[in-house]
Amino acid sequence: MSVNSGNTNSIVNNVIKGKLLESAKLMQQASNNTKEQFANSPDLKTELMNAIMDALDAHTLMSTQALNSTAIQGGMKDILLNNAGLYESLRAQAANPKAAA
Repeated sequence: MSVNSGNTNSIVNNVIKGKLLESAKLMQQASNNTKEQFANSPDLKTELMNAIMDALDAHTLMSTQALNSTAIQGGMKDILLNNAGLYESLRAQAANPKAAA
């Protein structure tokens, strides 16, 4: 599986951002600095790397557990079908393939 812009946006917005929002240090810096100053913070770089490593560890663990458990696989399928709208999204893409590209 390659990383495309959809994968990257999802990971950044749903995983990495969540990890960074947990950082009290970054919260303090954001409230005390301009966006440009914050963007140049060495702490942001460090916290970003930590968030990336944490996400890798969490996804590796989750994937390993899912591969080894039919119960987890069933739970994931249930979430995809009953909460995430997988079926409906696939039907919508099939009906309008140019919009999905």
